[in-house]
Amino acid sequence: MKRYWLIFFAIIGVFLGLFFVVEGLGRSPLTDPSPYLAAPGPLAAFVGVGLLLLDVILPVPSSVVMIAHGALFGIVFGTLLSLLGTVGAAAIAFAIGRRGGPLLARLIGPQEHAKADALFRRYGTLAVLVSRPLPLLAETVALLAGTTPMSWRKLLISSILGALPPSLLYAVTGATAAGLDHMLIIFGVVLVVAGVTWVLGRKIEDGVP
Repeated sequence: MKRYWLIFFAIIGVFLGLFFVVEGLGRSPLTDPSPYLAAPGPLAAFVGVGLLLLDVILPVPSSVVMIAHGALFGIVFGTLLSLLGTVGAAAIAFAIGRRGGPLLARLIGPQEHAKADALFRRYGTLAVLVSRPLPLLAETVALLAGTTPMSWRKLLISSILGALPPSLLYAVTGATAAGLDHMLIIFGVVLVVAGVTWVLGRKIEDGVP
């Protein structure tokens, strides 16, 4: 599956390149959305969810947005807004993958494509779930999942389960005024949760009690 993995890392490279381009533009809503998330209300909710949706194709400081959701709207509504944006982003990436599936099949050939489909049939749901909190990987995995026979139902369920822990943790951070000072700690906790989920998921998938 050499060509498949080359495309996988090429997609990550494109997203990373976009990150540096946006960073080079200086202050903008994509690098510092705080001026647009200064007060609770429909505008802040719309901007916050919209930025998380844009995270599919453009680098957005999603953790900052989700902390702002918690600070502005409380734990429950802040979590729901972040969940809406994050799961929506996964759905957009998946839809893009659906459209690009035939192109990918031509690029990697039928044999590698069949292997990729088999890989996603076994581990696709778990891969989407675990990758949701992880920058770059989240968009890439959801996009490639769309090129496989994975159903929309599995995509949405795994995305919700994967996005709920970080959405909740960041909302709690914002609502309790912990703010950016604790962002790295919270991100570390999110990574630990993702890692534990992966290990447990692999054991379940492999039939290990």
